Amino acid sequence: MPITVVSSLDVFCRQAACADLAGKLPGAVVIFHDLLEEGLVVRRIFADGVLMEREESRLEHGCLSCTVRLDVVPTVDRLLARGESHIIVGLPPAVASSAAVHALVKGLARPFTIDSVILACAPDALEDQIWDHHSLFESRFTPVPEDDRTPGEFLIGELSFNDSVLLADPALVPVEPAGRARGVHLIRELAPHADVTDGADGVRPGRHNLQEAIARTRPGTIRVPAESSSPFTTVVQRIERPLHPTRFRHTLATLAEGCCWLRGRLWVASAPGCKIALQGIGPRIWLENTGPWLADRSPQPPRTQGACPDAALDWHPDFGDRRTVVAVTGDDIDPADIARLFAACELTEAEMASGTSGLEDPFGLNNTHETHPRSNS
Repeated sequence: MPITVVSSLDVFCRQAACADLAGKLPGAVVIFHDLLEEGLVVRRIFADGVLMEREESRLEHGCLSCTVRLDVVPTVDRLLARGESHIIVGLPPAVASSAAVHALVKGLARPFTIDSVILACAPDALEDQIWDHHSLFESRFTPVPEDDRTPGEFLIGELSFNDSVLLADPALVPVEPAGRARGVHLIRELAPHADVTDGADGVRPGRHNLQEAIARTRPGTIRVPAESSSPFTTVVQRIERPLHPTRFRHTLATLAEGCCWLRGRLWVASAPGCKIALQGIGPRIWLENTGPWLADRSPQPPRTQGACPDAALDWHPDFGDRRTVVAVTGDDIDPADIARLFAACELTEAEMASGTSGLEDPFGLNNTHETHPRSNS
């Protein structure tokens, strides 16, 4: 049985997208789950546009993951047992589709396929949402106070994991055409793998590949469009020598200015054996120690080069896979400016010769699998 998963920040975008999808799939059943305050979950099931079921339940722990595990998964399993031909799951706003898909894979007892995983969004609002420095709770996208993700973190995660983006303009707010067109350009730049469509006719069935989606969202991974979508640009910078930690720390805020999305992997001289994943979304930047480089593992992998969708996963004859590779996406990004910023952070010949044992570790990352807290840039 095919299942389509729809995520969104906005309940109205989700409703419009699911209604459009159902209109193109005769006989499809649509499930809406909404998490309200104090753990109240409202579940509605529609068939052919008619409300077939409405139930409320209260969770002891009113979090998004509990909503998926304790209500979404059992409801889908019940509908599968009933023999429904196609199920469209409209997730509660701000619930990550990756969490829902993994929960369905783990929790469903009957055969099924994930047909499509779709982000429903209003393109004219996307850029402002990425730069929103408030948490999802503070911006009222979720009733869970503990959810400190920003709207941008949610959206970039969905754009990376999902295979399709269904554009859903708000019905009550006038849409400015230039702003909408700019938002569509940004979506195409941030999600070059995804189908971006104005309607359900553009959603291709069977597009979702879970392993590929997981690979796209792995920390430190870089996927870039073949061609940039004006006015936005993605610049990939590669540095072979380690970065001086103090100089890089001072450069980081400048690097992120005007950058919607900053991501990649760092070779930092104060933690030379650690592959550091870099992520910057709107106003937030954080680093994560993802463990040793392949070159430091035993046994070492073969030193071969080959085509790979991830940017610059080649092998240096001296350094192996150790290097800094960073992608910067934003409006009017100048490759020369990015190159100069990184060149100033690179260790000099004299610093390489003198060694790195005495360097300060300002990020506190020279420990296996230690994560640096998120912070505003």
